[in-house]
Amino acid sequence: MNAENRLIASDIDTYLARYQDKQLLRFVAVGSVDDGKSTLIGRLLYDTGMVYEDQLAAVTRASAMAGTAIDLSLLTDGLTAEREQGITIDVAYRYFTTDKRKFIIADTPGHVQYTRNMVTGASTADVAIILIDARLGVLQQSRRHATIASLLGIPHLAVCVNKMDLCDYDRPTFDRISAEMLEFTKGLRFEGVHFFPISALEGANCVHRSAKTPWFDGPTVLEFLETVPLGTTSDEAPLRVPVQCVLRPNLDYRGFAAQIASGVIKRGDAITVLPSRKTSRVRAIDTFDGELEEAFESQSVVIRLEDEIDCSRGDMLVHGHAVPRVVQTFDATVVWMSETPIDPSRTYWVKHTTQLVRASVDAIVDKTDMDTLARVAASSLALNDIGRVTLTCHRPIYVDAYTDNRKTGSFILIDALTNATVGAGMIASPSADRVDSPESRNLVWHAGSVTAEARRRAHGHGGAVVWFTGLSGAGKSTVANRVEQLLLERGVFTCVLDGDNVRHGLCSDLGFSPEDRHENLRRVGEVAKILDVAGAVVLAAFVSPYRADRERIRASLPEGDFLEVHVAASLEVCEARDPKGLYRKTREGSLRGLTGVDAPYEAPLDAEVVIDTAAADLDSCARAVIAALESRGVLGR
Repeated sequence: MNAENRLIASDIDTYLARYQDKQLLRFVAVGSVDDGKSTLIGRLLYDTGMVYEDQLAAVTRASAMAGTAIDLSLLTDGLTAEREQGITIDVAYRYFTTDKRKFIIADTPGHVQYTRNMVTGASTADVAIILIDARLGVLQQSRRHATIASLLGIPHLAVCVNKMDLCDYDRPTFDRISAEMLEFTKGLRFEGVHFFPISALEGANCVHRSAKTPWFDGPTVLEFLETVPLGTTSDEAPLRVPVQCVLRPNLDYRGFAAQIASGVIKRGDAITVLPSRKTSRVRAIDTFDGELEEAFESQSVVIRLEDEIDCSRGDMLVHGHAVPRVVQTFDATVVWMSETPIDPSRTYWVKHTTQLVRASVDAIVDKTDMDTLARVAASSLALNDIGRVTLTCHRPIYVDAYTDNRKTGSFILIDALTNATVGAGMIASPSADRVDSPESRNLVWHAGSVTAEARRRAHGHGGAVVWFTGLSGAGKSTVANRVEQLLLERGVFTCVLDGDNVRHGLCSDLGFSPEDRHENLRRVGEVAKILDVAGAVVLAAFVSPYRADRERIRASLPEGDFLEVHVAASLEVCEARDPKGLYRKTREGSLRGLTGVDAPYEAPLDAEVVIDTAAADLDSCARAVIAALESRGVLGR
């Protein structure tokens, strides 16, 4: 019997008082399938004396029936299917305590099929323990779980290189895996990454130090969990109180039941109610045990106000000096959790705090390559993909960036037909020039009474967006202007959007940071979309080095209205022309990369038209573009 159990038996009141004062650490065990997550948790419970006798007896019997020594993973793998297959499927929660802290453990599945369950278990954790099989090294699923843990805002990552007993506790093996994982996590947002050589089966460096690793002078896993710094809730955090329901037991009582998402609320505080922005003061804070003078994050309370204000489920109480963003359209990182890919043509339910609103997918910006962490172009998200999307809700919601507030910065996506949870999202920080307010965001695209076919009959042709992309100096603007001349001779309603043509009020996309460049091209795409709907043939000439930006604009337009033209002059030809001095500046070191940004130019993989202005004359290049428009049926009555 350990010290905790002896105290429980001798002085329960002292134990409860001491238990109440201990810090609570939530941690999650993640990693690839069969890396030993359940066994490690079972080892922590067993070696700290936190296994009940009947549990231990049941596990011993089950292990004996299987003809093995005691299998500690059975302490958490409770489903019949889990025991039959030897894998974790559902998230298992276990609780234990030591002299220093109390713990809640989430044992999550490692199989790629159940990554969505892993997201659920990791969403509230303070520490992520990722297990890596010493024989297999770092796998893609290991990288995926580390990436998700970082996206979820978990501050500390503990990398446990498990099954060291199967490689004779070889230090070079541990050092190689640690170096590879450390290099990968440099691109993630962990406050600290720690490494442990362990054997969960033998108990090496889990709770007790092992003599088989004399070369390791770090703490055991338990010592790390007992001492890792915990983030504390700041009294200065902005107040966020999402209303769950209104309590009206009689005519004299009207209270708003809620769990405080963040901040502190006090009797007498001035309160603003969103979305109405009506103001009042806190008359009382009620609980089952009576009134409080103040309440803190995670407390469930009923708040009464001095004034009768219209407020119901989904509304939010805040302090007027720290109001969240009130948005309808926002950018987010989404972990897709459904076997059915995301469908931009459908609407989904967004569950955010206590609100449930319909939302549409405006654009899929890109997704993350799990091997390199690079963002790659994407037109869809499949099961376990992590991507950036733009969503528009049908009514305003009140949000913070996920990096600022994990509760008001997160949401889930629900299939409107099946009610299945299909995605978990983390709201991004807004662009510096984005203004989020009900007035600026309460915009919805409405189809007019004049149809596209009516415009085609009036103009004698359809609308389209011809997107010229290529290196600076390739000849994009020159070809676009020549195409415009030839189209005007045929009576075509056309327009050039050119980064160097100030008459259109659009600036060049050279010299931007990646974030500014994304925003500039998004704006160009919106202008092009408006002109396309009006029936114009839009000729847009921009370097636009990122495939993701170009694909985002393609996805925003009606099917078939986007024509990508790769002006594929060679680098040597472009450098010889050097119309903007870009390549000279690059050689002198004042600009980085061939496009004025950190990343090199990403050429189209499957452009509709490819022209080389060094190999063909101007009119031939222009006629190739016009021929493509004709083949699509854009031109002609």
